[in-house]
Amino acid sequence: MASDLFTYKGIQFAKDIHSEEYLDYAENGFTVFDDDIFNVTYPKSGTNWMIEILNLIKYKGDISLSNQVPVYMRSPWYETVNSKEQIDALTRPRIISSHLPFHMFAKSFFNSKAKVIYTMRNPKDISVSNYHFAKILRAFKDPESFQKCLEDFLHGNAVYGSWFDHVKGWLQMKDDDRFFFITYEELLQDLRGCVVKISKFLGQELDDEAIDLVVKHSTFKSMKENKMSNWTMMPDDIIDHSKGCFLRKGVSGDWKNHFTVAQSEYFDSVYQENMKDFNFTFFWEEN
Repeated sequence: MASDLFTYKGIQFAKDIHSEEYLDYAENGFTVFDDDIFNVTYPKSGTNWMIEILNLIKYKGDISLSNQVPVYMRSPWYETVNSKEQIDALTRPRIISSHLPFHMFAKSFFNSKAKVIYTMRNPKDISVSNYHFAKILRAFKDPESFQKCLEDFLHGNAVYGSWFDHVKGWLQMKDDDRFFFITYEELLQDLRGCVVKISKFLGQELDDEAIDLVVKHSTFKSMKENKMSNWTMMPDDIIDHSKGCFLRKGVSGDWKNHFTVAQSEYFDSVYQENMKDFNFTFFWEEN
């Protein structure tokens, strides 16, 4: 959990990262262009991976920008403080990231032709990733225990609120032609196939060579070795690099190394209760 939180419209945010002024601007003042591409996720669901993929698609596999500009500046989170200058510096089509829940998203989006790519991930893996992320992000308190992190996650006591509400809110758009959803697990299973689908959704005609380059430069290994993609450029007063890496494993199923049987059963019961009336089958439920 963040060390200093405030609540805005029923959702918790971190004072070091957000402000009521910026959140109001993000919802009511931000101007969306018709060619904007929004990279939307619940935190720790593959946001940075999708930033890499989308920027490589935009430049047809050319790695130049990815080697020169930190990933968090290539696609800034538009609801965070001081993001406006970074977003104004983007070339169009702008690739803009956000963790905002559906009901707080930019109102101007809904009257535009802009597109949203929404990446989801098995929430058990998200809770593990959150636990490790909290250890290195200085705006967060060092987690008391994995059990406490799990409780906070399951009950929505987290920055950006409940995972359940976030996913159910955004999937209201699942039949909208401006909305494309994908999972972290699908990206792991068939990165090339996913790149082809995303490119088509964006109306980008990439030849096989360009697609191969996008895939090559957006693998976990490639990103982890790229100092502009692995967050090692972030100052020590924001991330404590001595406590761990931002890009940790890049795998699916790591929750099995952290959960006890009792924790897994408890998680499943809360999950089923929250999703019982939601008619949607997730990729991780099928596999």
